[in-house]
Amino acid sequence: MIAKHVPMRSLGKSDFAGLVNYITDEQSKEHRLGDVRLTNCEAYSVRDAISEVLATQFANTRAKSDKTYHLIVSFRAGEQIEADTLAAIEDRICEGLGFGEHQRISAVHNDTDNLHIHIAVNKIHPTRNTIHEPYYPHQTLAELCEVMERDYGLQQDNHMPRRRGAEARAADMERHAGIESLIGWIKRECLDEIKAAQSWGELHQVMRDNGLELRARGNGLVVVSGDDAAVKASTLGRDFSKPKLEARFGPFEPDQAQQAKPRRQYRKDPVRIRVNTTELYARFKSEQQSAAANKTAALEKARRQKDRRIENAKKKGKARRAAIKLTSGRLTKKVLYAQASSALKADIDAIQKQYREERQAIHEAHGRRTWADWLKREALQGDTEALTALRAREAAQGLKGNTLKGEGQAKPGHAPVIDNITKKGTIIYRAGASAVRDDGDRLQVSRESDQAGIQNALRMAMERYGERITVNGSPEFKARVIKAAVDGQLPIRFADAGLERRRQALANGENTTQPKTRSKRPGVPPIGQPPPIRRNRLQSLSEADVLRLEGQTVKTPTPPPQGPIEQERRKAKLRAEMDAKKAKRQKKGRSR
Repeated sequence: MIAKHVPMRSLGKSDFAGLVNYITDEQSKEHRLGDVRLTNCEAYSVRDAISEVLATQFANTRAKSDKTYHLIVSFRAGEQIEADTLAAIEDRICEGLGFGEHQRISAVHNDTDNLHIHIAVNKIHPTRNTIHEPYYPHQTLAELCEVMERDYGLQQDNHMPRRRGAEARAADMERHAGIESLIGWIKRECLDEIKAAQSWGELHQVMRDNGLELRARGNGLVVVSGDDAAVKASTLGRDFSKPKLEARFGPFEPDQAQQAKPRRQYRKDPVRIRVNTTELYARFKSEQQSAAANKTAALEKARRQKDRRIENAKKKGKARRAAIKLTSGRLTKKVLYAQASSALKADIDAIQKQYREERQAIHEAHGRRTWADWLKREALQGDTEALTALRAREAAQGLKGNTLKGEGQAKPGHAPVIDNITKKGTIIYRAGASAVRDDGDRLQVSRESDQAGIQNALRMAMERYGERITVNGSPEFKARVIKAAVDGQLPIRFADAGLERRRQALANGENTTQPKTRSKRPGVPPIGQPPPIRRNRLQSLSEADVLRLEGQTVKTPTPPPQGPIEQERRKAKLRAEMDAKKAKRQKKGRSR
C-alpha cells in the first residue's frame, strides 16, 4: 500500500466542498464509489458534514495556508480488502499524522486497477480552531504503511521512492498521460553520452547532437529542448549541478557554436510500447488541433439557442400580459400579472440551467485530453486498437486475487454492460450487484460478489475465452465457483483435476444431504414399507427393524414370528387399552 498527500498548489483553488463532491461523485459509473465515511462530524449526511467543516474552517481567521488536507491511500493491483480493514487503516493513518480528532470525509474508489481511498481532512481542529500541519508527512506515511502491511497481511510496496521533485512528477506524467517526458527521454537516449563528456565543448556538442542546449539560469543550469521544454541539469543527476560541473570543467562556458541539425530530437510522443500506435497518435493529434475550434463553434451554437429560447419565452410572457390587460377588475389583474411574472422568471431560469448543462457537456466532449485519456475514451466507444494500446503500456499488469481464466473455443453470447475502462486497459463490467474485471487474459471477481455474480463471471469467461476454466484464489472462492457452476448448469470444465472431480460429484448428486436408496437386504423391508404383519398400525420402538441415529445406523434383532393365538391376544390387549382410553376421555368430558 502507498499513502500520498496531494498538495494544492494554488491556495485560491483550495475548496473542501469541491474536493468532497469529487470524491463522492459516482460519475455515472455503477461501481466507482464504495463506502463513504464521516468521522468526527455531528452531521449524518455528506452535505451537512461539508457545511459543518466549512463553518469550522471559517472560525479560523489567522491561518493563511491551505486548510484542507487531501490524502490518497492506494493498494496493490488485485488486492481486495474488507470494509472494516479499510476503516481501521484510515483511522490509524490519520491518527499517525495528528488528525485523529479532526473532521474528515473519506470515500473508497473501485474504478481503477488499484483499490484506493480518498480522504478529505479538515486541518482546523474542531474545538481549538487551530491549524495542524504534519511534520515530514512522507516519512511518517512510509513508516505507517510498513507497519500496517505487516499487521494486515498486505502486499509490500516501495514507500520511499528514489525519485523526488521534478523527476518524480515527470514519471507520474509518463504513467498517467502516456507521453514521454523530457527527463525520461534524455535518460533513455543520451544520458551516457552526457556523462562521457570531458569538457564544456564536448558537453555542448553532445547537447547539439541531441537537439538540446545547456543554458545558465539563475544560480544554476537548465537543459532546454527545441520546443522550449526545460529541466534543471541537476535533475539528471547530482553530478550535473552547476557546482559539480564547474569543479570538473572550470567556470561555465556558454555554447557559442551555431546550432546544426541534430541527429535526434525530443518530441512529445507516446511512451514506447509493444504495439505500433502511429496511426492512433496521428488521429489524436488531429483531434486535439481541431478541439478548440470545435468547442468554440459548439458553444456559440448553444448560446444562440439559449438566446432564441429566452426571446420566445419573453414573447410568450408579453402576449400573456396583453391578454391580462383586456380583463376587468383591478385586483384580478394584479394577481394575474404576478402569476405571469413568476411564470416568465421560472421559464428563464429553466433555460439558463439547460444552457449551463449544455456548456458542461460541450467542455467535456471537446476539451483537450491526454494521450492515455483519449485512448480510454476511444476504447469505451468500441475501438479495439485503442484498447490494445492501453493494455500494451508498461504500466499494465495482470489481474491477481480471485480470478477466472478460460481456454479453448470462445462462445460469444450476450454483451455485458461496460461500467468503465481503466488506463491500463482493464474493462469493468456490471454483474448484478458486483463487478467483474477483464484485462484481456483473465477475469477478476470482486470480493463482495454473490453467487449470481460468480455465475455471470463464469459465463463471461466461457463466452470470451473458452469452456476450460482455470480458477485462482482462496479455497472459499473456489468452492463458491464450483457451486455456481453446478447451480447454473454451465457447460464448463475446470483445468484443475481436483476441482473438476468435485464439480462432477456435486452435479451427480453425491455427497449431498439427500437420502440415498438402500439396496434390499434379506429380512429388512424397504425404507418406508413396514412388514405385512404390522401394516396399518403403529410400531413401538422395540419393533422397528432399523433405527437411524445421528451419525450411524443401528440394527435391532427381528422379533420371532407369532402364531394365530399370540396375534389374537395382542389384538384383544390393544382393543382393551383403546377402550380404557376412550372411557377416560368421556369421564373427563363429563367432569368439565
